Amino acid sequence: MRRGLLAESSFAAESPMPIKTCFFDMGNVLVNFSHEKMCRNIASLCGWDYERTRTFLLDDGRQWRLERGEITEEQFHAEFCEASGACLDIDRLRHAAADIFWLNESIVPVLHELKAAGQRLVLLSNTSITHIQFIERHYTVLDLMDDRVTSFEAGALKPESRIFEVALEKAQCAPEECFYTDDIAAYINKALTFGIHARLFTTTESLRQSLKELSVL
Repeated sequence: MRRGLLAESSFAAESPMPIKTCFFDMGNVLVNFSHEKMCRNIASLCGWDYERTRTFLLDDGRQWRLERGEITEEQFHAEFCEASGACLDIDRLRHAAADIFWLNESIVPVLHELKAAGQRLVLLSNTSITHIQFIERHYTVLDLMDDRVTSFEAGALKPESRIFEVALEKAQCAPEECFYTDDIAAYINKALTFGIHARLFTTTESLRQSLKELSVL
């Protein structure tokens, strides 16, 4: 994922309209992750070195095609087996590609507080079916979301407009009544163009402070 420059204003103009829906990115917000570990995991399955694996997955765009929903897990598996010459079981490949996450435990109490305050929580994430199903199996944090907007289902990756349009369709309120946090500045900047109150995620404490400033908590 690429980082961009954050706009001078890191949030939408203050509005008397109360926040009703909070959008949360997943990677490095709800859960932390490592693309390096993904590459090393997969390299260990077929004998490739790290750089060749990174090129196949990331530099050649296969991971992003999977996250956009342009290819299925089965197509990804077939391409990998053909390129590597290793006829691996698809479940082994799924596990290697997805065993890269660990929970951001500090954010879980914040989510519970938002739920108690009556906020609608919606996931807004660039992710693949492989990754989200792994997180569902190992953590319960996504159970706190009232709805989900994922890139592979929307057919678009942040910061493309389409995924934000889908998110606002699921918000059940006006853009000015939405809050969004993400660790990628370019995505925050895009959300601002829709009138969403958006803050760059750095730490859970800074997130909590942002929510207090907007009278959400």
